[in-house]
Amino acid sequence: MNITILTFDGFNELDSLIAFGILNRIKKDNWKVTLASNKSTVTSMNGLKVDIQSSLEDACKADVVIVGSGMKTRDIINDTKIMSSLKLNPSKQIIVSQCSGALILAKLGILGSIPACTDLTTKPWVQEAGVEVLNQAFYAKNNIATSGGCLSSVYLSAWVIAKTLGIKEAKEQIYYFAPVGEKELYISQTIKNIKPYL
Repeated sequence: MNITILTFDGFNELDSLIAFGILNRIKKDNWKVTLASNKSTVTSMNGLKVDIQSSLEDACKADVVIVGSGMKTRDIINDTKIMSSLKLNPSKQIIVSQCSGALILAKLGILGSIPACTDLTTKPWVQEAGVEVLNQAFYAKNNIATSGGCLSSVYLSAWVIAKTLGIKEAKEQIYYFAPVGEKELYISQTIKNIKPYL
């Protein structure tokens, strides 16, 4: 299982790195999670520099692609070199987006008539792209999922785990990350958000 998280300059640390941390907790020989970009190093919206492990070409071959969010997403969708490189296929890949990543999926034509979740800042731009925006944290249909709000990356990660390894594994991973004394509450809320879409 090869999972890539598309992470560009100006990325939101919570959107990319929470998913990266949760998904990398799974220790299986065939399970690999990497950050992918068009550059070897990217700088976050708050100045954090991160080395990239995969290319956009690698992402196009991955089993799961998570399209991260950031303050430069509108620059990304206007970059024809990047957008033409993203040959993603929802019939063969699980494709999910976090916050403004939904705008990239909309512009790639991947969402089509599927409604999306995104953050409040990106909402009007996704609507402009012809996609209905839902007032909820997570939504999925078949192999496509979107989430809105930085901390919804927990739901996104749990859904990817549940879809690929089963809901029991998803619960175990969320249990590890959830706050002490609130673990059952966090698991319950997470499963409530993702189970209808499995």
